[in-house]
Amino acid sequence: MSDFFNAFEMSPVPAPGPDAVAPDPFRGIYGMPMFVTIPTDDLEASADFWVRGLGFIELFGIPGQVVHLRRWAFQDVLLVPATADTATTSASGMRVSFSGVLDQLDPVAAACRALRPGNVTGPRDTPWNTRDVEVITPEGVRVVLTAARPFDPESAEGRYLASVGIVAPDTAAGDDNGVHG
Repeated sequence: MSDFFNAFEMSPVPAPGPDAVAPDPFRGIYGMPMFVTIPTDDLEASADFWVRGLGFIELFGIPGQVVHLRRWAFQDVLLVPATADTATTSASGMRVSFSGVLDQLDPVAAACRALRPGNVTGPRDTPWNTRDVEVITPEGVRVVLTAARPFDPESAEGRYLASVGIVAPDTAAGDDNGVHG
């Protein structure tokens, strides 16, 4: 027996599909269960890229100290000034993924390409049934915006997932959330 259960109701990520609608940026204040802190040499330029390119909002900022960015609930990024201490722990090589919906991928890729030509890969489809866009930010962080594709158990991805033990959702029970990374 599995200890796992469907808890999609607590996630801001909508069920996958061509008509999936992204939630608005979340402006509420909560205890953040997870966030990334990214050192940068230029808070203003970095915040501008994350907002105009990746679709984040500036939730708040303390000039010269921190910029708190957010997209959906639980997608928090803190930009902080790079210091001598953070120089040895550069953001280069860091990778973080954020969920999105399919119709967000092309506009995000286009906006990021306009802001930083040559730093966007995709969109590309994955064997685990997502479509991903990878962006390298001004700080050197690899940001992946990933969106679940509608799940078809008869597709190559569906057969691959079944071969590794991930079975199709039980649509008869109303679970239409799909299988995705």
